[in-house]
Amino acid sequence: MDDIAKRTAEYLLQIKAIKLQPAKPFTWASGWRSPIYCDNRKTLSFPEVRTFIRESFAVRVRELYPAAELIAGVATGAIAHGALVADRLALPFIYVRSGAKDHGLGNQIEGHYEKGQKVVVIEDLISTGGSSLGAVRALREAGSEVLGMIAIFTYGFGKAADSFAAEDCRLDTLSNYNVLVEMAAASGYISQNDVETLKEWRTNPSEWGKEIK
Repeated sequence: MDDIAKRTAEYLLQIKAIKLQPAKPFTWASGWRSPIYCDNRKTLSFPEVRTFIRESFAVRVRELYPAAELIAGVATGAIAHGALVADRLALPFIYVRSGAKDHGLGNQIEGHYEKGQKVVVIEDLISTGGSSLGAVRALREAGSEVLGMIAIFTYGFGKAADSFAAEDCRLDTLSNYNVLVEMAAASGYISQNDVETLKEWRTNPSEWGKEIK
């Protein structure tokens, strides 16, 4: 467990960006039911956490993608984080919508960019990977060279890993599900029963909780 992963998880727990409701599961946009919900937008409301995440992203971009020429944020959750990282690295910034606007210029990608620019994509959360990879495809179709994506947190689903591999897109994250559960249990944020529930959910997330009304 590296220090960035551990500290990111600690911060998410500290500011209650993680919510746990086994008896009243959350429903994701994908239709999956989940006993856990990660709201990384809350990190923007806490200067210490926001700064740590910005600096951690910047470190990862420098280490992994020194040739980066442009930072792209995925709308809407990663627009602010992406802009903060771009500012820290003194790089231009753009963001990618889930689809083209149905008015005005009809843009899906907002901001100025040049074809062939080397882009690092910033994301707040990876669940199934669908919307995140939609942004990658949009950038590639626009002529950008996507070096990879860095996100704050991933649930670590096999489906997401397979999807990123199929798109030939590298994914790195500041923290992940296993580290978070370990830190949450160690701090007393969740009970051992909760840990078992979370493990059970991870074995078959698409079917878990369907019997709970």
